[in-house]
Amino acid sequence: MTRTRHTDDPDSTAAAEDLLRRHAPQVLGALVRRYGHFDLAEDAVQEALLAAAGQWPAQGVPDNPCGWLIKVASRRLTDLLRAETSRRRREETAAALAPRDAFTAPPPGEGRAPAEDDTLTLLFLCCHPELSPAAQVALTLRAVGGLTTAEIARAHLVPEATMAQRVSRAKSRLRGVPFREPLPEDRDQRLAAVLQVLYLIFNEGYTATSGTALHRADLAREAIRLTRRVRLLLPREGSVTGLLALMLLTDARSAARTGPHGELIPLDEQDRSRWDRRAVAEGAALVEEALGQGPAGPYQLQAAIAALHDEAEDAGSTDWPQILALYDLLVRCTPEPMAALGRAVAVAMTHGPEAGLVEVAALEERLAGHHRLDAVRAHLLERAGDAEGARAAYRLAAGRTLSVPEANYLRMRAARILPENPG
Repeated sequence: MTRTRHTDDPDSTAAAEDLLRRHAPQVLGALVRRYGHFDLAEDAVQEALLAAAGQWPAQGVPDNPCGWLIKVASRRLTDLLRAETSRRRREETAAALAPRDAFTAPPPGEGRAPAEDDTLTLLFLCCHPELSPAAQVALTLRAVGGLTTAEIARAHLVPEATMAQRVSRAKSRLRGVPFREPLPEDRDQRLAAVLQVLYLIFNEGYTATSGTALHRADLAREAIRLTRRVRLLLPREGSVTGLLALMLLTDARSAARTGPHGELIPLDEQDRSRWDRRAVAEGAALVEEALGQGPAGPYQLQAAIAALHDEAEDAGSTDWPQILALYDLLVRCTPEPMAALGRAVAVAMTHGPEAGLVEVAALEERLAGHHRLDAVRAHLLERAGDAEGARAAYRLAAGRTLSVPEANYLRMRAARILPENPG
């Protein structure tokens, strides 16, 4: 098979990895459509991706990478089918399903690519309501994102064996589920589940819920990549456009969110010259487009709020009354308590910290024990001049978060308000 020129530099390896992730859902979709057996097909595709990751950077990328992956994965799937119980029946089925030349990689210039892009169908399957949110996230990253189990485990700070069990159980629950898009009457609900999973992946990447790093760029990038893919397939869905806009506008601040030692820098103290202005411009344009694609939902409204933050020249120029108006709309269309907490901050910035504290008190039951509620309360108490109350709330928040950078920041704020007496 003819191969492209290659080099051994890191850029070549990264390009090969990007190519693999782009083709992963197409290859998996081709195998599942042909053979069924989603769980075994997914294992076979993972092995083909690993083989390509080991060979392509050194030997060069094939002229038809998708055909190469389908051929290798098809062979592996046939092996897996033969290894199943009822060996003879499996072999007969595999032989019937796989004509001798069905997955032979074609010559250069005659690329055999799947006739359909199955990315959206795979996302619907991975986000099936039978699965828990954690299982949906893990399976989406593996089957659609092309990440290995080890990569997903590292991103979520769990042992690889734990993540392997999670993925295996998820695939087992999907046995017998037909490989097709949901029925029209179920489509909106299932699409909402897909977008929620992508949103969860991005949020975990942008602000890790635990560990020593504030930001896991690989997860955030993967969420953006997958959301771009969904938007290519559904360009007129306002919720998809809004989610992509929200991700871009939020991720644009990444470079300014941490100091030289990984310490957290809050939004109002960030060096805005370090924000990615190209991402801000793209995100702002997508917000305009999303708001014109039907009634504004949670993603469109959150994206509009993010755009107002990003387009302000400095923290003092932020249009808080407009942000509050958007939050008023947001809390009407989503039950998420974090939206109400964001609104409490906007109330405080518009009408004063005391008004914000009233809103925070109303969220006590819904967000009991959550460190973000304590952190917002601490900030507003500090602005209201209650130093002792603010210090106690900052310390409480620091003890409740599993994120090391967030805990360090909250303790620093507590110490700054009222330093400990030396003795």
